[in-house]
Amino acid sequence: QLQLVESGGGLVQAGDSLRLSCAASGRTFNNYRMGWFRQAPGKERRFVAWISASGGITNYGDSVKGRFTISRDNTKNTVFLQMNSLKPDDTAVYYCAAQIGKYYYNKEAYEYWGQGTQVTVSS
Repeated sequence: QLQLVESGGGLVQAGDSLRLSCAASGRTFNNYRMGWFRQAPGKERRFVAWISASGGITNYGDSVKGRFTISRDNTKNTVFLQMNSLKPDDTAVYYCAAQIGKYYYNKEAYEYWGQGTQVTVSS
């Protein structure tokens, strides 16, 4: 089992920044590719960002490209999501997850999930 715990969410205004963290424990963190997803009320959980096990490769959903940055610190078993220029449409619960399947943008490829952290962006 890999346990994941997100933190860093909150209520901010449009244009502000937030940095989410996801702390891992229980298994060898640096063996896993990691992703961030988000789920707004009444909507499906959607892909936000992905990072390779070493941290050298990243991918982003179209709606966050140029505004969000995913990174990881394998010495601290933590993955981060830096979110800049936040918009009201970014309001959602944000989840980190560990990938074991094939397609990084597909939530079905992820085995382990955190409990989520709420991000609310006011206009």
